[in-house]
Amino acid sequence: MNNLEIFTKNDLKALLRTREGEIKIGETIKFCESNNWENELKASKAQFVILGIPEDIGVRANFGRGGAHTAFKPALDSFINQQNNSYLLGENCFVLGNIFVNDLMEKSNLLNSKNKTDIDELRKMVGTIDERATQVVSSIIKLNKTPIIIGGGHNNAYGNIKGCSVTLNQKINVINCDPHSDIRALDGRHSGNGFSYALQNNYLNKYAVFGLHEQYNNANSLNQFIQNSNLFFYSFEDIFIREKTDFKTALKRCINFVSDNKCGLEIDLDAITNVPSSAKTSSGISQLQARQFIYQCANNLKPLYLHIAEGAPILSHIKADNKTGKLIAYLISDFIKGCLDNEME
Repeated sequence: MNNLEIFTKNDLKALLRTREGEIKIGETIKFCESNNWENELKASKAQFVILGIPEDIGVRANFGRGGAHTAFKPALDSFINQQNNSYLLGENCFVLGNIFVNDLMEKSNLLNSKNKTDIDELRKMVGTIDERATQVVSSIIKLNKTPIIIGGGHNNAYGNIKGCSVTLNQKINVINCDPHSDIRALDGRHSGNGFSYALQNNYLNKYAVFGLHEQYNNANSLNQFIQNSNLFFYSFEDIFIREKTDFKTALKRCINFVSDNKCGLEIDLDAITNVPSSAKTSSGISQLQARQFIYQCANNLKPLYLHIAEGAPILSHIKADNKTGKLIAYLISDFIKGCLDNEME
């Protein structure tokens, strides 16, 4: 499949830092050793498939700051250099690679997101990314594996949802931790309307947003939650400012809302205080709460996939932040542990 850049043994060696007397996850993790990745993945006992989408075209097509293409490599670096032990074994994971987007990124870098004609071109490119992501995610789901998708804008939620839906031949539910509902107008594909298009095209059934920020969602988006009984949210303000409920109760209600069907799990790193992202916030949930969100969803929902979106260790206007990769590695680990603990209960 030309839409995929396969992670190789040489790629692994370039990232792995071994230490005498220890075993790192990267020393036992599975990866492709041929070009026939689907056969290798099918034969593998690994359940979790790590996939990157190194693009920020969807963010720029939504007038956001570039940088979301930089999350995958540092996240993978941090993850494979964690300890391999009884809490998490690398053999449960298969590093597949990343969606091929180099051609689109090169073209997009010549465009100006302040120019309407260029914005239209960026949004067409997002449509192409949708197609590529859908195909790869669909192939993973067909093999009864669980994709862990890292990087890119939240536009990639659409490819994740469509890939699952068309393969399973049914609409799926999704839970999303995000300040933004991302159900903006259907005005061409970008990071703000992945869920709008998934709803419009009958791939998405129920949708719950945890921690939505009231002043960063337009009136039309909020009205959709009033008009559509399949949409539900708890706002950040109701949980943390007005304290109408607490974190645990709000999360439980969001989980219960989507628990009646196969479900995707999404988190936008915009939700976490001071994490470099396309829309970095100074008032969000903590990193600890983000980890709790991931674990509790994985432990209670048996999700189809995890998508960690919009992390930008290298934002287009500031220097690199190496801690972001480590945070994403924690979230990946929490997801896997939550899923495995669920199976044991």
